[in-house]
This record gives sequence, C-alpha cells and structure tokens, in this order.
Amino acid sequence: MHYWIGSFCRVLDKHKPLFPRSVIAASDIITLIADNGNQIPDKSWMLYLLEIFNSQNIAVELNLICQFDNQDYFEAIFQGVNQYRFKHILPIVGHSYLRQIVMDSQTRLIKYILSDQNTRQSETFGLSLPNMNFGFIAANHFTGIEWWNKISNIPYPMRYIVEISQLMFGLNDPIDSESITYLPHNALIPNSDGSGTKYPISFQNIRIKDDCICYTVQPGNCYTGIRYKC
Repeated sequence: MHYWIGSFCRVLDKHKPLFPRSVIAASDIITLIADNGNQIPDKSWMLYLLEIFNSQNIAVELNLICQFDNQDYFEAIFQGVNQYRFKHILPIVGHSYLRQIVMDSQTRLIKYILSDQNTRQSETFGLSLPNMNFGFIAANHFTGIEWWNKISNIPYPMRYIVEISQLMFGLNDPIDSESITYLPHNALIPNSDGSGTKYPISFQNIRIKDDCICYTVQPGNCYTGIRYKC
C-alpha cells in the first residue's frame, strides 16, 4: 500500500495562501537528528520528500529514501520513476543536506542539486527533456513523508528523526538571467493520501527560523499534515 502525509507550501497574500507565479525552483534543508532503527517491512521503503509539480501535475522529486535492507540514499525522481541515485553524498546522522530542484526552460534541463552542509561537498544530476511536452514552471510544492508497504496495509515507524528547514521557492533573478532568487514560504496547507489512517509520526516545533518555515518529524501519531498560518 501507498501512503503519504505532509503539506503544500504557500505564501500569504493579504492573509490568503497562494502558490507564487513563475516558480522555477524549490529547496529545503533536511537534517538527520537521530536514527530510530530500521522497522521497514520486507521489500518496502519510505521517503522524506522534496517534491514539486508543474502545471501538468508532473512530479519532480529529490528524496531521502530508506529501505528495508538498510540501503539509505538520496534519489532524483521524475514522473514517479527513479532517475539517479546520488553516489557521493550519503545520509549520515548529524549532517544537514541542502536539496534543490531547478527547472531550466532554456536548456530543457531539470537539475537536482544535493549539498552536504557539514562537508561542503555537492553533487548534481541533470535530467534532459529535449523532446517532451513539459512545462518548466512549478505549480505546487509538497513537503512530507511517503510510505510504500509491500507486506500489509499500514504505514510503519519512521527510520530517522529529521528537521526540515529553509523551505523556499526560486524565481529567475530579474537582473542576472543565469541566477535564481530564493524566497521563503510562510504558510502550509495539510495534505495526505485521504485514507484516514493514523500515521506513526508527529510534526513538532513548527516555527519560523531564519525567515523560513522549519519543523521536526519524529515518532508519534497524527491524522493530518501541518497547517501553519492559514
């Protein structure tokens, strides 16, 4: 079975949550605080999501994936299909990772950029879409957790306690066409798979940190994602 829970990212315009126009990039920082041990069922996996959708509702993702066999890694995903497993940057407890997705309509390239904030090492994967009818403007941005359970019909305990911070969207710089200006989201709208199940996680310490939304995902129980400022 397939489950997800989290929130859509928004900015407030006169107290109304909206998704900004002309967004070409999204980013966050994921910090691995603690390892709870592997309770992922056989042949199953879970994901810590950084996900954007274009106007055609095509998903572009740079996720931390945890598997039943202890193979944990970062993966670039397009339209639900794994495209690239990051080889040089691996998840380590205590480290923070800047995740960026950049959609470039000029080169028809999607860039997935992963940077270890502790070691300053960076790794980039470029997905070329020369002939695909794909709109290079984002229409939505999702943050949250996803489960794939191949054994039973429940979401299982999470692998890592994490902090998600620096939730931002990117626009073309009006002065330098080759640069991106990142701005913070300041509102969240809860979203889930709609199953009504109880998820074995909790969203805690939701706040503004360095002008951006920040929250922690840890063990607990919840039925909905985060609602913040809307």
